[in-house]
Amino acid sequence: MKFGINTYLFSSPFTNESTSFFPQFKNWGFDFVEIALEDPANIDPVLVRKALNDSGLECRSVCAATGPGRDLRGTRKDQVTAIEYVEALVRIAPVLGSKLVAGPIYSAVGRAELVSDDEKRRQWELVAGNLKVLADFAAKHDVKLAIEPLNRYETDFINTCDQALRMIETVGSDALQVHLDTFHMNLEEKDPALAIQKAGNRLGLLHASGSDRGTPGGDQINWDRIFAALDRIHYPGDIVIESFTPDVKVIAKAASIWRQVEPSREAIAVEGLRFLRSLAF
Repeated sequence: MKFGINTYLFSSPFTNESTSFFPQFKNWGFDFVEIALEDPANIDPVLVRKALNDSGLECRSVCAATGPGRDLRGTRKDQVTAIEYVEALVRIAPVLGSKLVAGPIYSAVGRAELVSDDEKRRQWELVAGNLKVLADFAAKHDVKLAIEPLNRYETDFINTCDQALRMIETVGSDALQVHLDTFHMNLEEKDPALAIQKAGNRLGLLHASGSDRGTPGGDQINWDRIFAALDRIHYPGDIVIESFTPDVKVIAKAASIWRQVEPSREAIAVEGLRFLRSLAF
């Protein structure tokens, strides 16, 4: 099991200059970096890969940012934009050393609305068709796509592990996996540990975040049961600390971070990593 840190905690948007944080991540004891890449044009992936190598780190996952205009169930323009964006991430991921593109790639984050059952079915079929295109493209590049359920305030489309698994079954591609996040599970799952067990070998990534978006371990999540469930499914994958503070203004607004929930970003990274490692099997 390897532990990583999502770059959102320190930088947004991610650019070539964001690599200046890499040595510090290594010093804190992280095994890898999850790069949240808002715009592929912002980086030279070869330069970023060199910075990773120089710091003794890997990039094991690329995190998608699907804001307004990138929506597999949106207008035709939104769908094309989303497909082109995810395909760009798929092409870049291997250059960075990663074989995984993760996140809520099925819809624009923040789109949450009450629609009829007929409209839900239409959107489901539309997203499934678009994900099939992306899954086929990812498979050709030896990359997996992990779709992340979000809480009800950020999407009305996929909120639970069961829904993500149903979408994967609808698409029918081995290139699709589930990306679970403890923060979202704490809001939406009856039993987060059971959700992990249901995901089983489809679990491609776990984001670790406190119930208040703060440090893993200093919150009300039952982390012992989370790790017991990971052990039960023999999870071979990665755990990434994803948290946000008001320091990074753009992402703070998007994630509704209105107050300082922890003393510092460093505290989240260092204390969170120490806690997670203490539970690792």
